[in-house]
This record gives sequence, C-alpha cells and structure tokens, in this order.
Amino acid sequence: MFHHVKELQFNARVSKPDVRFAKLLLEQFGGPNGELKAAMQYFVQAFGCKKPYPDKYDMLMDIATEEFSHLEIVGATIQMLLTGVNGELKNAADESDLTKVLDGTAAKEDYIHDAMVNPHFYLVSGGTPMLTDSVGNPWNAGYIMGMGDLTADLRLNIGAETSAKMVYENLMKFTDDVYVKESLRYLMTREVAHLQMFQAALETITPNFPPGILESDPRYSNKYFNMSKGEDFKGPWNEGKSPLLGEEWQTIEDPLQYVRDTNGLLDDKAKGTDRTEKTVQSGNQKLSAERKETVDIATAPNNGIMSWSVYEDSVELKEKDYSNSLK
Repeated sequence: MFHHVKELQFNARVSKPDVRFAKLLLEQFGGPNGELKAAMQYFVQAFGCKKPYPDKYDMLMDIATEEFSHLEIVGATIQMLLTGVNGELKNAADESDLTKVLDGTAAKEDYIHDAMVNPHFYLVSGGTPMLTDSVGNPWNAGYIMGMGDLTADLRLNIGAETSAKMVYENLMKFTDDVYVKESLRYLMTREVAHLQMFQAALETITPNFPPGILESDPRYSNKYFNMSKGEDFKGPWNEGKSPLLGEEWQTIEDPLQYVRDTNGLLDDKAKGTDRTEKTVQSGNQKLSAERKETVDIATAPNNGIMSWSVYEDSVELKEKDYSNSLK
C-alpha cells in the first residue's frame, strides 16, 4: 500500500527557467540510469525476497519507494525549469511569444532547434516532464535488470547506483543554478548511500560468491590469458591470490600454444587452488539443498493457505469470524 505525502523528500528549488537543462534532466526522469528505472528494478527484485529474506525485502522496498520520491523531485525540478513555457503553449487563442519567456530571440531559436531533436518533449507534453531520456527515447522495461538470485541482484544494484551517481555528477556541470545543483547533489549523495546499503546487505549473505549456486570450474577459475602483444602489466588481477576465491593466479603467456597443448583446454589441469571437481560437486549439492530448504520453509502454505501479508489484529478477527459462524 502506497501513501503519497505531498511534500517532497528534499525541497527542490530553481532560480529561473532553463528549458535546455530541463531537457537534459529528462535523463534521470525516463532514462536507462534514471530514478524510475531504479525504483522499478528494486521493486520487482523485492518480490522474490518476501518470504525467504524478509529483511532484504524490507530494504529493497524501502529503497524502491525512496527512488519514487526522487523521481518526484526530478519531475518537479523539470516542471519548475519549464516555468512559463507551459502557459505560453496553452495560449492557443493568440500567437504565443515564447521570445519573452525564453529570454530573447536567440533563446527561442535554440528552443526550436532543440524541439527538432526531441519534438515530443515540447510539442506533445505541452511543457511538462515526459518519461523519456534526454533525446526522446521512451522509457521501457528493458532497463530493468534482475536475475532472481539475491547475490546477483545486489551486485546489479551496486552497478545501477554507480551509473546514476555518475549521471548526476555530469549533469551538475551543465547548470549554473545553485539551487538546481543543490538538488542534484542531494540526489547524487543518496545514490552513494544506497550503494553502501546494497554492499552491506550482500556481505550478510554467506556464501555470496560466485553469484548463484554453482561453483566455478577449478581448472579455469584462476587462469589469466595474456591475449595481447606489447608491454605487459602486473597487478592483483593476474599475480598473487585472487581476491574472492583466494586462488593463485596462473598467467598463460602464450594462449594459442597452451590451447593446442591442452586439446582445446579439455586436458587442462587445476593448478594453484585447493578446489577439486569432487569438492566442487559436493559444495554445489550442499548449497543447493540449503537454498532450496530456505525457500521451501519460508514459502510453505499455512494450513493450505498462502498469505502475502499479516495484518494487525488478524488473529482476533479470525477468532471472531469463527465464533460468529458457530452461532
């Protein structure tokens, strides 16, 4: 159940209309890294967590709902940046003079030029926000990413927050309005906060690597193939131990010859790792059973009835209904 509070979470302000920046800001209203994308992604991901991971369900729903409030902030800011334009476009009885609204003939010409690039924003929306990106591509559900596995979804969300943060950072370079920058900085900061929340939630899941259930093949999990010619560089990605599995990196300096010598890697041997095919299969079976049991127990029907929510006083209401049926 959603309940709309009319006050914005952050008091968005603008100092003057700015039609061109309003168009840029559409990127965070209906773009692939925008607030609606984030809200819908976390909202959809939350459903699979409701029973087996109620704490993560709560977090995802809280953040999804906050993202909807951020969408409202962005939309309100766009609307304020279009102040005057909406009214002039409604002035159908007389020829509108957008020159005055847009601060000069040159600005009006820029407005017309922008309208040719993204005509829907100006001609169809009537000077109000639209669910498109800054060049007019409509928002679509293809932006939503979710794998139905919590460890994978949390990593996707960390990436989503990173991208959104960078977009806000870049947007701040295209406006001199201190009030707009104030709002953008707030929204950018909340992306950083959410990223940390997802990271913290990921770290509570054991094991959380690799994402999913199945372990990686120990023959190939720590191989680094030197696939380019020229100066080679060393780092924690190809020397020492791998950061998550703790295996010794094995650098293959001549990948072509190595592939030939190992019959297309089919005869490759696991090196630099304690994992074997036997331990991998055993671990796969164990984790599969544990995850299945967690879900099965959490989603088991109660007396043949599945209920999504538990309401206050529901026990008393059931007892009252039962007693009434006996009368």
